[in-house]
Amino acid sequence: MNTEKDFSPLTPNIVRALNDKLYEKRKVAALEIEKLVREFVAQNNSTQIRHVIQILASEFALSQHPHSRKGGLIGLAACSIALGKDSGLYLKELIEPVLTCFNDSDSRLRYYACEALYNIVKVARGAVLPHFNLLFDGLSKLAADPDPNVKSGSELLDRLLKDIVTESNTFDLVAFVPLLRERIYSNNQYARQFIISWIHVLESVPDIHLLDYLPEILDGLFQILGDNSKEIRRTCEVVLGEFLKEIKKTPSSVKFAEMANILVIHCQVADETKLTNDLIQLTAMTWMREFIQLAGRVVLPYSSGILTAVLPCLSYDDRKKNTKEAASACNHSLMKLVTLEDDEDIEEERSGSTGSPSAGEGQPKMEGDSNDMLNASQESVGLSNISFFTPASSDRPQVTLDLDGIVQVLDRHLHDSSTGMMTRIAVLKWLYHLYIKTPRKMFRHTDSLFPILLKTLSDESDEVILKDLEVLAEIASSPAGQTDQASSCDIIENKLVLKVQEGPKPGQQSSTGPKTMDSSPSTPKNIFHSMADILLKEEDLKFASTMVQTLNTILLTSAELFQLRNQLKDLHTQESCALFCCLYRSWCHNPVATVSLCFLTQNYKHAYDLIQKFGNLEVTVDFLMEVDKLVQLIESPIFTYLRLQLLDVENNPYLIKALYGLLMLLPQSQAFQLLSHRLKCVPNPELMRTVDESKYMDSKKQAVCKRSSHFQVDYNELLQHFDRVQSKHLEVRHQRSARASDHHDRKLM
Repeated sequence: MNTEKDFSPLTPNIVRALNDKLYEKRKVAALEIEKLVREFVAQNNSTQIRHVIQILASEFALSQHPHSRKGGLIGLAACSIALGKDSGLYLKELIEPVLTCFNDSDSRLRYYACEALYNIVKVARGAVLPHFNLLFDGLSKLAADPDPNVKSGSELLDRLLKDIVTESNTFDLVAFVPLLRERIYSNNQYARQFIISWIHVLESVPDIHLLDYLPEILDGLFQILGDNSKEIRRTCEVVLGEFLKEIKKTPSSVKFAEMANILVIHCQVADETKLTNDLIQLTAMTWMREFIQLAGRVVLPYSSGILTAVLPCLSYDDRKKNTKEAASACNHSLMKLVTLEDDEDIEEERSGSTGSPSAGEGQPKMEGDSNDMLNASQESVGLSNISFFTPASSDRPQVTLDLDGIVQVLDRHLHDSSTGMMTRIAVLKWLYHLYIKTPRKMFRHTDSLFPILLKTLSDESDEVILKDLEVLAEIASSPAGQTDQASSCDIIENKLVLKVQEGPKPGQQSSTGPKTMDSSPSTPKNIFHSMADILLKEEDLKFASTMVQTLNTILLTSAELFQLRNQLKDLHTQESCALFCCLYRSWCHNPVATVSLCFLTQNYKHAYDLIQKFGNLEVTVDFLMEVDKLVQLIESPIFTYLRLQLLDVENNPYLIKALYGLLMLLPQSQAFQLLSHRLKCVPNPELMRTVDESKYMDSKKQAVCKRSSHFQVDYNELLQHFDRVQSKHLEVRHQRSARASDHHDRKLM
């Protein structure tokens, strides 16, 4: 520095001392500057005061010489001390050169800058608040400083500034939030500690309403919650907990909609191996649970995102028990928000239409409490642009259910083979609930959902299958899109006659007459009745055969269907006979399943007639495996009554003949030996002959009267239907074989 340059009103001695490398000499110069400035203050000479500050800033603090910069810093602090309460008039000139020195490469100089600013702020107190952003920006850099002395000095300045903010009622939060939003994403541990400590302080000040700006910093807070430092995580947990308490106290002023998608993001774990992600997910899920309960239908537009995050958590094990319980509560509360009004046409409402659909024209059926039934076995209980929520006025805000997005999420989880069992059950409960509450709108999605719902019937979990059947039954019995055709099994001249229904045309809706089954849509009778109608119209015959096999296994083995099996076993009511006929026509897709249905309903002669036709069928390995399984079922408790009837040889000849027919179909296998041993236990084998038809009918007259005093089943019609279905299967197999042969020939060429 040129010491001969004119620095008046600073004397040459002051200038020399400020440039000295010894701290004590610079301190003496600072005392002289303080005395000089006090004189100017007494004279009210602001011009000279500004001139002194300008010299200290430009010629010393911003000098290229390190000792000069140190002298400038201590000189500026001396000016502030001399100015006292008047320092507020010169804060911009005092603060800016000091903050510039925060970036100096010399750690000692950064420390002196921190010391100088501390003295300036201590004198000015509340007057520094208009310059708060500059101070905060500088401090956030020093918080991550590698030098411990600098960091210690910045902490002292930080505490002083926090005291000033908490004492003041003029803090400009609006101007500060953008800077806070920017700095909150720092990855530096010390910077994060600095940020979270400031948020904690601001949140605790009653006159500073940081909750209003929570949407701007919530994402950053969750980022900090994943920090590796236990202390930082603990502080962040406390801050988030305080925010949540305040949200519960004043929910009417909370911008729920603006934070919904932020929670959705953090409810999803990107890396399950990182333990801190579990804390983030649990905290976000807890917030989501409270949001749904407090905000209600405001969160409905974000339902698809919420379900994307919540559904996978329902299959967590006990290691994430808390997260699973919170997710279950979210799922339960969100489902309750979907009501009958979500099936209304918004365009019709806006046009002033007050008419309501008549019964049978897509009107949603009333549901006592679908959740009670759906939750009997499980009691607990992509990212889109954030929309802005305007607090409700006296009129209720129009909230639109994101039904298309919800269905897409549910469909994706059903298709995903890695989806856990409890998640699949929850998905099916959602579909059932949506078909109950919004049948008209859900009808548009039936075509896309139906294949995966049928596929789910082969799920390894019985509970999933039962829920799936409930959904399919609700679809089949839903008033939306139904035709007014009669039941598939009509009664003509006291005989049950098969009648194949045609499916409803796309978009067709009509009134529905009384149902054949006097039961609710989700009772076993109606479920199987509906499934039979659906499978009868299935064009993929191989798939239909597999589905019949699956449904038949459920019918014969599920403990929940005990009453239904008893009703089918006796066939003494019109409803049970109608159900048998409806099941039979679809069961014909699978010959062995058809025989087992006849065994279940004690139609032994018809079972024998069917087995006689098996000689004309293509006997494959899969076919023999099904016969093997049927033999195993005959030995199970389900068919105890059938085995006891073997004692009455005279009145059950066709039962014995049918069992021998199965025996003749089987190769020399374990099942063959099992059935053979059973038949050897039949008493008096001579009586196995077919008795005179009139004698046989006389012996069975009482049983027939017990089954039905009004009508009889047309078994000839049933046999003809069986032949027609098997002919279709044979034709399809031939076509498939021909195509395979052509393909093989082309490859050889």
